[in-house]
Amino acid sequence: MYKRFGKRLIDTVLSLIAFIILSPLLLITALAVKLSSPGPVLFKQQRLGLYGKVFTIYKFRSMTDGAEHTGSGVYSGKGDARVTKVGKIIRATSIDELPQLINIIVGDMAIVGPRPPLTYHPWPVEQYTEEQFHMFDVRPGITGWAQVHGRKGVEWHERIKMNVWYTQHVSLALDIKILFMTVFKVLRNEDNVNTGATV
Repeated sequence: MYKRFGKRLIDTVLSLIAFIILSPLLLITALAVKLSSPGPVLFKQQRLGLYGKVFTIYKFRSMTDGAEHTGSGVYSGKGDARVTKVGKIIRATSIDELPQLINIIVGDMAIVGPRPPLTYHPWPVEQYTEEQFHMFDVRPGITGWAQVHGRKGVEWHERIKMNVWYTQHVSLALDIKILFMTVFKVLRNEDNVNTGATV
């Protein structure tokens, strides 16, 4: 019951409340991003969501405009020159992820769920095995089981295994546990830097 109906209802209500309460921070961040470097305030990217369908994810732009197509591409390691001064702050505090509240409100994402992968990385959707594809049985989340168990340092096959495990064990208690673990991860800024290719 929670997985099919309750989770979506709770996500929508909490995200609407959070969006209203955090609107001053969102506006200040948007202004800081705009003044810090040329380019759009929001970074938009195609990701794979529920049932493997493509959607557009929103983040505050933390890198120079067009950075995804230069340097190390999707990987951003420590000291990456493409990250702006404001970008370093909003990445370290995960403020760059807040625009995903919009994704949750419109139904593309959830608060807790597997992080949505790129359409081409770690591999195209048609290359996921039948077992791996189960990670798309629920809406992707801002945070998830894999994120609180290694985050960016976990190899993709292992990350997907954890995502699939989550989809098979979704519950309110598990989501609350993940949220609390996420808060501690963010406060400690743990596992928030890519250590290299994880495929």
